[in-house]
Amino acid sequence: MFCGQTQIRVRYGETDKMGYCYYGNYPLYYEQARSDVFRECGCSYAELEKNGFMMPVISLNINYKKPAFYDDLITVKVYVKQKPTVRMTFEYECFNQNGELLNSGETVLCFVNKKTGKPSMPPDFFQEIINKYF
Repeated sequence: MFCGQTQIRVRYGETDKMGYCYYGNYPLYYEQARSDVFRECGCSYAELEKNGFMMPVISLNINYKKPAFYDDLITVKVYVKQKPTVRMTFEYECFNQNGELLNSGETVLCFVNKKTGKPSMPPDFFQEIINKYF
């Protein structure tokens, strides 16, 4: 398993009329945390793309518990609990600065070969990086 976290401060423009962090921002926060974790483990999305692979999101699920507000400092924790195959599942937890759980979620991404447009196993270099966590 590998995991990591990133912190994101809610900007004023990310709140709705009720003063809550707009619910549609959380997938963006998840993406930021996912990108940061990739970078920390030694690979980036840009590197995957340069090597002919894309990773589209094929499913997204979020379970909302509490709202975040303008200027809250959110910690997004991301976990990969299963070794990736053609699909890679990411789990998330978002906490406010008081340690309260705001939401939890999951995305499933699929490795796609850019030339063929078909699902594919991850490239060898990526599998070597990931293998040290499983």
